[in-house]
Amino acid sequence: MTTTPAGSPAPTRHRTWPRCRRCYGIALDLGSARTRAWTSGRRTILDVPTLTSPGPGATCPIQRGTIVDTPGTARMLDRLLGPHLPPCGQPLLILTMPVLAGVAHRAEARTAVEILRPRAVLTVPTARAVAVAADADLAQPLLVVDLGAHLTEVTLLVDGAVTDARRTALGTSDLDDLTPPARIAEAVVAMVTAMLDEDRTLQTLGALRRGALLAGGGALRADITRPLAERLQAPVQHVRAPHTAGVRGAARLLHAAHAHPSSVTDSDAAQPRRLASAPAP
Repeated sequence: MTTTPAGSPAPTRHRTWPRCRRCYGIALDLGSARTRAWTSGRRTILDVPTLTSPGPGATCPIQRGTIVDTPGTARMLDRLLGPHLPPCGQPLLILTMPVLAGVAHRAEARTAVEILRPRAVLTVPTARAVAVAADADLAQPLLVVDLGAHLTEVTLLVDGAVTDARRTALGTSDLDDLTPPARIAEAVVAMVTAMLDEDRTLQTLGALRRGALLAGGGALRADITRPLAERLQAPVQHVRAPHTAGVRGAARLLHAAHAHPSSVTDSDAAQPRRLASAPAP
């Protein structure tokens, strides 16, 4: 260990992942249809169906953005990530959350991830993780539209913090002959209109004029994004690889936390806000 001129110990320089075992980390995006994870020991994103077990008899432990089977979610995480954990390690875990996830969902998620023996759990709103993945300018109000399989959320970020959000239990998996893609566009327009009507600061209008940032698998569907842009009468753009934007943003926050381990405590979204300038994984 080196010392400063005054004689006090200097911070130990970290080794790079995955060799820095004490700072092993997991970025996790628990979706209703897909679970995506990045760990400091892997170079690729794990992207699998959100199911309690493979094969017949499997159930979905997360529905419409809500954990309905906490033990099943824990078993799924143990099966998917348990083999990748170092024997004696306690990972730092950054977990994305639907913006309007309630206290109960947050508590259930924290209970489920305990199977991974984390030394600390940081939660971050999915919309903020998406903005980080997109290298968005968080100094300006930003409108994030997450078009998921079972849930659609619209979030206004101001200085990187959530100031307004709406959601609907409608996603791309619901589309069929009776529910055309335009239905999702209509739902998003209705939510944005409500936000505009209730915003006395004009921040929502400013964000809309700059263009909505689209994430989720639905962002790749022109039959959703085209009518959405027409009805909003505003530009829309999707982040690169929008279906994995949430976990990639969480991974960037994880990299930043690795560079500043002394700042890591068991907390919620306020902690990652200071760490959003980390390099991409």
